[in-house]
Amino acid sequence: MFNLVIFGAPGSGKGTQSERLIDEYGLYHISTGEVLRDLIARGTELGKVADSYISKGNLIPDDLMVSILADILDSNPEAAGGVIFDGFPRTINQAKALKQMLADRGAKVHAVVGLEVEDDELIERLVKRGKESGRSDDNLETIKQRLEVYHTQTSPLKDYYVAEGKYHAIPGSGSIDSIFESIKESLSTIR
Repeated sequence: MFNLVIFGAPGSGKGTQSERLIDEYGLYHISTGEVLRDLIARGTELGKVADSYISKGNLIPDDLMVSILADILDSNPEAAGGVIFDGFPRTINQAKALKQMLADRGAKVHAVVGLEVEDDELIERLVKRGKESGRSDDNLETIKQRLEVYHTQTSPLKDYYVAEGKYHAIPGSGSIDSIFESIKESLSTIR
């Protein structure tokens, strides 16, 4: 089992690089954003709760997200070969909860791929994505709020994973192919 966390600000390319990592390493993909958008679209009770946070650019409570992830892991046998966590953890408390949840299943996070991109480029990418995809959370006001949340709540995770020796800093600007080659080269030291 090989478990990765893909880490970076909104718009840093986590989803794009996740797709390539899935193909390269045969990982099961868990995108918390996709999971939550699906719950919201289906109008589930959990989706309504999640939407009350997400629509304002905020994170949903840790215990709720951890229980959703535990359920996904336990109900998808294909996750046994390895998982890429996309969009989780976003806080140090979530990282600690993920570590415990995986330990309870005899597993661990092997590496954290950190896609590092400047804010101006992130805003440009997200505004463009919003126009192309129609995602309601890709508007300038919400983008700025999401980046503020990222810098205050999520960015400290980098230091947490650096201290654990798991963080792999990857420049997230440039071509999709060159970014992916940098990721593969960095991960080759642990595979």
